[in-house]
Amino acid sequence: MTKAKQQDEKVSSQSDYFSRRNSPHSNLQPSNLQPSNLSSDEILTLTNARIWINSTQRSSTISFQHGKVLAYGEEADHLAKQGKILDMDGACVIPAFSDGHCHPIFGGMESMGPAISALQSVEDILSEVAQWAAAHPESSWVIGASYDPSLSPGGSFDARWLDEAVPDRPCYLRAHDYHSLWCNSEALRVAGISSDTPEPELGSIDRRDDGSPLGTLREWHAVDLVMAKAPRSDRDDLARALRIACAEQNRFGITWMQDAWVDEGMHTPYVDLLQQGALNVRSNLAQRADPHYWKEQSAGFLKVRQEISEVAQTMHAEDMLSARTIKYFADGVIESGTGAMLDPYDNSDSTGMEVWKREELLQAVAHFDALGFQTHIHAIGDRAVRNALDAIAYAIQTNPRWDRRPVITHCQLIQPIDIPRFAALGITANVEAYWAQMDPLMVELTAPRLAARSDLQYPFASLKSSGTRLAHGSDWPVSSNNPLLAIATAVTRQTASGHPEGGWIPAERLKVRSAMAMATEGSAYQAWTDTFRGSLDVGKHADFAVLDADPDSIGVHRLGNITVLQTWLKGTRVY
Repeated sequence: MTKAKQQDEKVSSQSDYFSRRNSPHSNLQPSNLQPSNLSSDEILTLTNARIWINSTQRSSTISFQHGKVLAYGEEADHLAKQGKILDMDGACVIPAFSDGHCHPIFGGMESMGPAISALQSVEDILSEVAQWAAAHPESSWVIGASYDPSLSPGGSFDARWLDEAVPDRPCYLRAHDYHSLWCNSEALRVAGISSDTPEPELGSIDRRDDGSPLGTLREWHAVDLVMAKAPRSDRDDLARALRIACAEQNRFGITWMQDAWVDEGMHTPYVDLLQQGALNVRSNLAQRADPHYWKEQSAGFLKVRQEISEVAQTMHAEDMLSARTIKYFADGVIESGTGAMLDPYDNSDSTGMEVWKREELLQAVAHFDALGFQTHIHAIGDRAVRNALDAIAYAIQTNPRWDRRPVITHCQLIQPIDIPRFAALGITANVEAYWAQMDPLMVELTAPRLAARSDLQYPFASLKSSGTRLAHGSDWPVSSNNPLLAIATAVTRQTASGHPEGGWIPAERLKVRSAMAMATEGSAYQAWTDTFRGSLDVGKHADFAVLDADPDSIGVHRLGNITVLQTWLKGTRVY
């Protein structure tokens, strides 16, 4: 995960996006759009709509049967006489969105602890944490997510501040980027972190002048010192979090998602929900490879993939759940100074942190590629991107040819010489377009570290013009899971308040249709679901969303205000 949520540019908080219903189509409420007693044999025809069949074709009528697209255009007009008709009153119908990089269980679990993700000050966070702790005396630890690291200089937070809210038991909060923890003194004590604790190999401990721990831990080995001591969520809690996450994804028109961080046991809630008929978002799981014991993980990864495949086959739901992917973290994040760079950061001598040494990454990617796993590499800094490109090139050179569809995600800082390599290697660039704006995190933490290199960030248009396939990812709960906000930012490169005029690095802006294609056709290709979804061509599954406005005509500065009215999965309304 990377990048913090944009706080001052939200409508007011993430919950505002969920509740906002300013649609001009007042009669198109969820209950009105749900046909009654519709059997799979009946034909459902949507009329009087603005329908995106794919990125170039449009229609006003479309018919569905057996959960698939039966016809559109004139043929659908004729079929309308044979079944049920829904007059859409001019609403826009699009292929359902896909989220090619997110963390659904983490997103669901945020709602199960202190509600801090939208808070704008340290004081407000402490107040909320104190209230939650007082209301939950039975909880042996207080655990929450996620706070904005730009609220304190350098992203450093003091344990003594958190002691005021929770003095009687361990407490830690995860930062928006999920690469840092803010701990109270009791959590540090339980973890055995003191002045004598050496710096971890992968990570760092913020310290006071006397060498004692301040309360902020950064990256894997540092945060694990505390998290290893905290109680683990049980299977029921994980399932509850996933249910919440599926509902939130459906709320924004999403019917497929890539869980991009699956550790041991985290596949079980997906199996549970699938067997209960409650998995309302098609899902592919990316199991996380650890640079220190990836060889030992191999048998377990194969076992999980096989288990999920067998359950899905038994449920006749192979299109709903898979575990085809391996996730690698090539580096950390630029805002913490842990993104891996070719040259030192502007404000230090550090070149960041390579989570994987280059040669080890090459060997691991080739190994799992040979086992038929898709590669999905988190790469933020330009060195991490180059290492990721080299690793995929090595796997292609080493192993027999197959439909591997490798992915590099985030793609924040790329040297121009490396951009053509994406298309040449058949790599999908999964981009979190919502980050391409001058928000407080960019202004206060990221840009000062990059200086002149800042203009190399998020080169969407350059990637596209080079022939690279782009796919949408949200990295939720790091940032909003609303694809329309990401699409709006990709098109304008501006904050919600329109800053800066003309857009940040305007040459890298995308056209509306290209940005929409990222979140529909592009992510469907990444998922190997492009043969049956990602568009509304005849024969494709009836995965679609109903919007209160057409992205083609609303105007680019209002794209982020479009509301999803309905979400349908295989012909069934799920939102």
